Amino acid sequence: MAVRVSLPVSNHKPQPYRGPSKDEVLAMRREYLTPALITYYKDPLMVVEGHMQYVWDETGKQYLDAFAGIVTVSVGHCHPQVVERVRQQLGTLQHTTTIYIHPTAGQFAKQLADHMPAGSDLKVSYFTNSGSEANDLATLTSRMYTGRFDVIALRNAYHGGSQSTMALTAHSTWKYTTPHSFGVHHAMPGYCYRCPLGLTYPACDMKCARDVGELIRYATPGEVACFIAEPIMGVGGAVTPPPEYFKIVYEEVRKAGGLCIADEVQTGFGRTGTKFWGFENWGVTPDIVCMAKGIGNGMALGAVTTRPEIAKALTGKLHFNTFGGNPVAMAQGLAVLDVIDAEGIQENARVVGGHLRKRLDALADKHPLIGEVRGMGLMLGVELVRDRTTREPASAEAATVLEETRKRGLLIGKGGLFGNTLRIKPPMCIAKSDADFLADCLDEVLESLPRP
Repeated sequence: MAVRVSLPVSNHKPQPYRGPSKDEVLAMRREYLTPALITYYKDPLMVVEGHMQYVWDETGKQYLDAFAGIVTVSVGHCHPQVVERVRQQLGTLQHTTTIYIHPTAGQFAKQLADHMPAGSDLKVSYFTNSGSEANDLATLTSRMYTGRFDVIALRNAYHGGSQSTMALTAHSTWKYTTPHSFGVHHAMPGYCYRCPLGLTYPACDMKCARDVGELIRYATPGEVACFIAEPIMGVGGAVTPPPEYFKIVYEEVRKAGGLCIADEVQTGFGRTGTKFWGFENWGVTPDIVCMAKGIGNGMALGAVTTRPEIAKALTGKLHFNTFGGNPVAMAQGLAVLDVIDAEGIQENARVVGGHLRKRLDALADKHPLIGEVRGMGLMLGVELVRDRTTREPASAEAATVLEETRKRGLLIGKGGLFGNTLRIKPPMCIAKSDADFLADCLDEVLESLPRP
């Protein structure tokens, strides 16, 4: 099919690639890496360089990374200020564990505390190497603090790839079921487009949220340690709940003596545009905040931040992390926070994200394949359906859209329970011209698809 759209040209000139060929890289991967790893695209993409919102493959072809390395790159690939700060730290001290002290960990923890809502007392942090580890630690802390065991997560959620966080994950098309889910219960999400009760908002009286109280009373029974949820679902397809949802759920959990955990791995650090943390959009304050991905702009870095009295639940035992809080990761985290504040990254997510949302809404008016556009800021989802009345998932079509946008220089993701939701979550430094290219590219691809 003819390609009409043109990708904005970056002023960055990538270095000529001189490494192993793509065929050699694929052969090594197949022989020496676990077959459990997945790749996107029929012809896997090989990325060898990145700068801000763009990446290049081994042939020198440029792409707009509208998936941010799976929502990991917050301020841009190889942001010069971040790179320089890390280079300086690498040349001074590469590693020391938390059994010694180093200034960067405390400085970064203070910066995170300063970015929490005023009066929340969310100021004590523990640094990890991933979001899976952060979520695992948050549930452990909740169990230690409350003296209870049961955890409530949401259907269609994703919380990580470790043994315990896979138990929290109720997403049948992602990872695999784990037998280690004892004590984990899954509640209904605020997924209005596919309401699990078949109701319509707001006449539903938020029964999906109120059902959490019933779940606590009859399934736990009443012995809940914590509730964990993403403010906007990531892998689940940018599912964005009604504004009352989390207020009702948090009230039910706290009434039963449990803690509330916000999994901000994808929504945090200004991605929703209007607020720095995703949970702030819903008028709630969690007891524990989990972070990863955008916190380090590509660094293997995560964090758990909570109140002092909750953090104390882990004292008295030897709890040690070899790499959590290491100087290099802390230097990168500090640099990322500085860039977010200095360059108005959150405001850019609001402005450019708002512009992109309007463009996507216009595409929904034009293309019947789009069932719903949802999300906030630069965390957006486009759910594709074959029929707007039956809402039959257009899973095959979503896969085709990914292939065709890649040909045009656009990288997006897909997710949702049926793999039919386009996930659009670019580095937050993108410009309006990038957003227009993205929308024009989707328009062209959707126009080329056969009508359902």
